[in-house]
Amino acid sequence: MSVHARLRAVHDLSVPRAREVAGLHGYDGRVQDLSAAGVRRGLTSLGQGDRATDSDDEIRLRAAEQSLRIRLGDLARHRADPLLHVANLDLAGYDREYASAWQRRIARQAHLWQWPDVVSAAVETLDQVSAPAARAAYPAARGLADLVRDDDHGAGPARAAIARLVEHLGAAAQHGEPSAALGGPALTRLLAADEAIDVDLTELAERADAERDRVRALLDESCRRIDPLGSTKATMKTLLADRPSADELPAWTRATVLEVLDWAARLGLPGDGTCLVGLVPPSRPWEVATMTGAAPAEPDGPSWFRVNPGNPSWTAAQRRDWLSMFARHALPVIALHEVAPGHFTHSRALREATTEVRRTLIHDGFSEGWAHYVEELALEEGFRDGDPRFAAAVARDALLRVTRMACVIGLHTGTMTQQEAVQRFKVDAFLAGPAAETAANRVVLNPTGICYTWGKLLIRDLRDRARQEWGAGFSLHRFHTALLGLGSPPLGLLGTALRAG
Repeated sequence: MSVHARLRAVHDLSVPRAREVAGLHGYDGRVQDLSAAGVRRGLTSLGQGDRATDSDDEIRLRAAEQSLRIRLGDLARHRADPLLHVANLDLAGYDREYASAWQRRIARQAHLWQWPDVVSAAVETLDQVSAPAARAAYPAARGLADLVRDDDHGAGPARAAIARLVEHLGAAAQHGEPSAALGGPALTRLLAADEAIDVDLTELAERADAERDRVRALLDESCRRIDPLGSTKATMKTLLADRPSADELPAWTRATVLEVLDWAARLGLPGDGTCLVGLVPPSRPWEVATMTGAAPAEPDGPSWFRVNPGNPSWTAAQRRDWLSMFARHALPVIALHEVAPGHFTHSRALREATTEVRRTLIHDGFSEGWAHYVEELALEEGFRDGDPRFAAAVARDALLRVTRMACVIGLHTGTMTQQEAVQRFKVDAFLAGPAAETAANRVVLNPTGICYTWGKLLIRDLRDRARQEWGAGFSLHRFHTALLGLGSPPLGLLGTALRAG
């Protein structure tokens, strides 16, 4: 059997990701079999094929296979993680213009018709959902119903199916296991397998603390430049109050996208293609903002930077708290991360990857680490001429990511409660109201969410090595070109950029 068969087996066990992130539209209109029997069959198929001729590709394939064996085999996450099933149902990806409207409509309808069967399997399979995970996933499951249109064939049965799923999660929220912790050994194995790298949670926690102290010092210094007499807390409150309304948010975002695209082009990073602005779909309420790029395995087309104006059912005060994340000084940091030189730039580079493995196996440690790394890179390279308000926004965003890293480790090793995580986001990252609650819910549902800060730190470590090893031959352009040329490798392969460069 060929390497392609091994790659296909990996994608068969991660269908939503294969379709939306890699752009493998042979999966359009298809759902993944997440039943116990379906997962067992899929796991049996892993590794059945030839070795990749490229040694780095072989490492990537093995990492993907091992990650699935641990995630779905040893840890049985399909029995505990509702978002795997929500993603399996999600229709939002068909809205993107990667094919004709007719083709996408047919695929979407085929997908929708399967909802009742998918939900039946999900209700049967999700027998280990903790109460915190059920509560955290509840809005996403409920939001699926908003994707159904009145003129869809089978709209009634589809909505009834979602009601069953929501009811199941409601019961789990009341009666499920009170702790969502994976446990330290399980978290270690999951992270190590995902990123093909040795993991020491104690060391990662220490690095998180050190990074928190570093970026908090940057925030304090920036706030003193803004108001020498005010406290950091008071200055941040003033900055966060300069926020758009929900109606103003798209226009603010479009203007900021043009600014960051122009700046990234001056750095010599990929920036061709079209980037449009839209809203986060209701099935993904935990996302503040997200990039859906023209995927590497599909024909080129528009990419979408989507922002979340908040839940219309919230009170006016809750909406204001949420929209403070898009404050005038903070929105450029989000755009740098999601658009350029972050995810949009990375997605353009991925389209040039030299092998199918590199184009379609996208590891989050690199993808999110790169997008977070470029935020402070922009500050270092003079974006907005060193405006202290922008510097404060960079530091505050870094505090959000490093707080997530600390809370993932604390909550999933059982040394931190969810309410303590909410408080950490309020105190350390200046989040308020539903923003802090959403951030803590995200930690519950995504134990690999440490990858933002973890990836950023390892990229910065590698940049220091490149400066030392390349000497006079070092330049940021050379380093970034070598890094993006890797595609989106597991963090354990980052060092090959020095060889490639």
